[in-house]
Amino acid sequence: MTVIAPTKKYVSTTNACKLCRPMGAALAFRGIEGTVPFLHGSQGCATYMRRYIISHYNEPIDIASSSLGEKSAIFGGGPNLKKGIVNVTAKYRPRMIGIATTCLTETIGDDVPMILHELRREVANPEALPLLVQVSTPSYSGTHMEGFHGAVRAVIGQLVGQADDLADDLADEQADEQTDDLAAGPIQMVNLLPGFVSPADIRHLKEMVADFGLAATVLPDISETLDGPALLDYPLIPAGGTPLAAIRVMGKAGATIELGSTLDEATSAGALLRAKTSVPLHRLDLPIGIMATDRLLARLATISGQPIPEKYRAERGRLVDGLVDGHKYVSGKRAVVYGEEDLVVGLTAFLAEIGVRPVLCASGGRSGRLAAAIRAATGDILVEQPRVYEGADFFEIAEQAEQLAPDLLVGHGKGYTLARKLNIPLIRVGFPIHDRIGGQRLLHVGFQGAMALFDRIANGLIEKKQADSGVGYSYM
Repeated sequence: MTVIAPTKKYVSTTNACKLCRPMGAALAFRGIEGTVPFLHGSQGCATYMRRYIISHYNEPIDIASSSLGEKSAIFGGGPNLKKGIVNVTAKYRPRMIGIATTCLTETIGDDVPMILHELRREVANPEALPLLVQVSTPSYSGTHMEGFHGAVRAVIGQLVGQADDLADDLADEQADEQTDDLAAGPIQMVNLLPGFVSPADIRHLKEMVADFGLAATVLPDISETLDGPALLDYPLIPAGGTPLAAIRVMGKAGATIELGSTLDEATSAGALLRAKTSVPLHRLDLPIGIMATDRLLARLATISGQPIPEKYRAERGRLVDGLVDGHKYVSGKRAVVYGEEDLVVGLTAFLAEIGVRPVLCASGGRSGRLAAAIRAATGDILVEQPRVYEGADFFEIAEQAEQLAPDLLVGHGKGYTLARKLNIPLIRVGFPIHDRIGGQRLLHVGFQGAMALFDRIANGLIEKKQADSGVGYSYM
């Protein structure tokens, strides 16, 4: 495996293969019940992120801002942050406000925990304030995935085990109900930390867990908050999201399942929960493709003590049949894969399973664990490991792709310009997808997700062959 690292001095990033850190935090906070994401920084940050998120999910999203200006940049943003929280509390009546910092506030050095402590002392009725969870997310460092995982860790670190101090009466009742459920059997409740996947993926993962007789606390859960039904009236805060009461009792679950192969102890929310509460942690790859889905189902069977339901055996069989049917269209093709690191690992393993050769795997992330994770996921399948490029932008991906002559790109919509330049299909997966409808409904995980993804890959290659043919063809 060739691991590529930039050797020249840093000059600039051209069309980044990543998004900014507080955007990931805002998306994670969006998946928690009654929560308003709040960016401590300039108004432009919140406006940009709202626009970006709406274009992919096709759902409205409000992101509050402390709206700092020149004066705040000099004298500090504390007064704006306090005033913003009070205003959001009055207008939205949230149960929680998730506060993420930006470039500006990190640069000027605002001490957000101290500011929040001062706010609680200064307001006349501190009990009227919602829960305030804050996470440090400097935009100039890291990617949206670090912001996402950082927000989930912050929620676990600041809420788990705090029911006595923070819960209102309703939350206490819900927590008691969940605790009573736990007493009925050895493991009836698990925590599921799905990582950054689509709403459709989360719905399917919840179904899989439920099919083993397990109740799951999914954190975060954007399955409804970023893919909801049409309503006559616009709710300021959408229904759905992980219940706060369920978060508080995550330490009483029988196990935690965390999806993501490039996480370490410092970035893993599951590891923090284990350190806080001793809940056993099971970390698995994103279940994309046959082998990764097999591993998830086997782990669920072990945790629950239940056999794998017959429906999944049937789904697996249909998937294998479909792969056989379409193997002649994909076998031996060369692919460039890019996007978030964990998604790249899952997609690379799936491509190897179906006979496509990944020649370049690129990500804007810099975990240092991408190459090892890909090798672990594909070592038994691939004869030759792909090139792996961390910290890449699309200028650098294009340089590599032109040398490698791929037959297709697999990644989010920002790769469209490169696919057009190379005249090859782009199989859109992940986030963001701004040039097509339905990004929030794309299913990547499980046997169903693998089948849908395989069909799109095979049909994309068939369409390319038809378009390039002088006479075309209509019968295969």
